[in-house]
Amino acid sequence: MKKINVGLIYGGRSGEHEVSLQSAKSIYEALDKNKYNVYLIGIDKQGHWLLGDPANYLLNAQNPKLIALNKRNSSVITTVNRPEKAELLSLKTGKEMGQIDIFFPIIHGTYGEDGSLQGMLEMLNAPYVGAGVTGSAIGMDKDVQKRLLKFAGINVANFYVIKKSHFSKKTIKKILENFKFPFFVKPANSGSSVGISKAHNEKELEESINDAFKYDTKIMIEEYIKGREIECSVLGNDDPIASVPGEIIPHHEFYSYEAKYIDENGAGLKIPAELPNELTKKFQEQAIKVFLTLECAGFARVDFFLTDKNKIYVNELNSIPGFTKISMFPKLFGASGIGYSELLDRIISLALEKKKDKDSLARSYTP
Repeated sequence: MKKINVGLIYGGRSGEHEVSLQSAKSIYEALDKNKYNVYLIGIDKQGHWLLGDPANYLLNAQNPKLIALNKRNSSVITTVNRPEKAELLSLKTGKEMGQIDIFFPIIHGTYGEDGSLQGMLEMLNAPYVGAGVTGSAIGMDKDVQKRLLKFAGINVANFYVIKKSHFSKKTIKKILENFKFPFFVKPANSGSSVGISKAHNEKELEESINDAFKYDTKIMIEEYIKGREIECSVLGNDDPIASVPGEIIPHHEFYSYEAKYIDENGAGLKIPAELPNELTKKFQEQAIKVFLTLECAGFARVDFFLTDKNKIYVNELNSIPGFTKISMFPKLFGASGIGYSELLDRIISLALEKKKDKDSLARSYTP
């Protein structure tokens, strides 16, 4: 069989740049080189596209605190449309650097997970893995996401949204009237727990708000739900399947960025989670319902809280979840019988299937 040319896109301009590099490293190592030619397309923090050399596309690759995109040995590239494939061109010479059959964006956060990159790939008429523009944008915006989930009858924690342009001392007063400490302060558009704080008093609240506004102009105050943290992975397009649920047991106060990606002992994992069969089924059904409600495709991870009264709350959906070796998304499917490399094969196949369906649609109106 002819190999498929995969453009693995990683890095990006968000606060999750380094997480994306770790995900890309794991994916590149696991992709079957007998099936795929992999083009390593790194986007630096200034937005430049760089074509990496597999031998040295990352610096300090083994250290999550120091990992970085290697710019010296990369060629600046851009993508342009062709009838059947996207083409990589050198910005310096105009020389063709490769042709891509399918893109695999693994950029977490803004400018990669929020629909902006997906929109560009749609304009190129290029197939790509994961959710489309709508699902990506909804999945990224916690405010819009939670409003849609509430409309669908899905339990979410109470929340209050603040826009930077409307923030004042009156806002603090309103928060204190409606929420009891502790509670969370989050950027509305970020992931990997970037910019998220747990406020225990008014001083911490003001500090947390200032920190969250560093990452987004819209932030959320969210009720603290005391309970177990359960996660479930989803795979598919119109008829998705759910993995076994897993449980996160944070060793920090909550499942922070450091606990997820830097501190190897930041959290304990129970995969599968110790749940009665009835609850396991409920989590899987809820994960699929969330996935479909938010217009997702390909793959995603849904995070929940489970109270001591067995009430399930949805925390959030991640349309491009972490894909490192210690990330929950691949671990959950591994425990469900789908190994890492097979999981990547399925995700790519789902994207090609999605593109085929779109290409079958009429492009002009004939009365």
